[in-house]
Formats: sequence, structure tokens, C-alpha cells
Amino acid sequence: MTRRKIREQIFSILFRIEFYPKEELTEQLQYISEDLDAADPDAVYIQNKILAVADRVEEIDGMINAVTRGWKTARMGKVDLTLLRLAVYEIKFEDDIPTGVAINEAVELAKKYGTDDSSSFVNGILAKIP
Repeated sequence: MTRRKIREQIFSILFRIEFYPKEELTEQLQYISEDLDAADPDAVYIQNKILAVADRVEEIDGMINAVTRGWKTARMGKVDLTLLRLAVYEIKFEDDIPTGVAINEAVELAKKYGTDDSSSFVNGILAKIP
């Protein structure tokens, strides 16, 4: 599976965080198991990353809120917010993913899943993340 497809899988499950209680995240992870063999290294990576991002949502949201004006996370579109959370996690907590790659991937996913303005919105905020 390509890195982009892996990111899309992660994005799709993280997106659900906004609509389901955190306690149901384990149940949401079962959707990955339906698509992938649970022993598949990609499935393990996806699940671990989802849990890692979910555990740091408040911290990540704080980082996002620190660089925005008038667009706190509570007001953001859920697609944009989910992409920002994933990219900020990759920028701040994953040394093997270059910052430029994390930003570019988030922008590309914003073009695919967001509104017409999502890609520039996501790019603008990620460019401000220290």
C-alpha cells in the first residue's frame, strides 16, 4: 500500500473521532481490519498511528490554536481539522517524515476531500507550525 493510501486510511478513521466518543475508537479501528489483514504491517502501522494521534488530540489542537487567528479548532471544518491534526502529528512527533512531505500530503488530501478553500487553509496553518 502506498504512503498516500495509508494516510487516507488514517484520515478516514481519525475523521470519525469528531462524531463518536473516544471510547468507541477501538470499534472504529475494526473497519481497518475489514479492509486489511490484521497481521499486515500496514494495518499495524495505521492502527498505531491512529491511536497515537488520538492520544495527542488536545495537545495538537493547542498547537493549531496557537498559530491561528479567528479560526480556532472548534470552528474549523472537520475535514480540515482532521488533516491538520494528522499533519501536525507527523511534523512534531515523527522524525522519519519530513515537514514538507507532511504538509504536501495534507494539502493534496485537502484538495481531494475538502472544500475549494481547504488546501490553501491547511497549507497556511501548517506553514505557521514551528
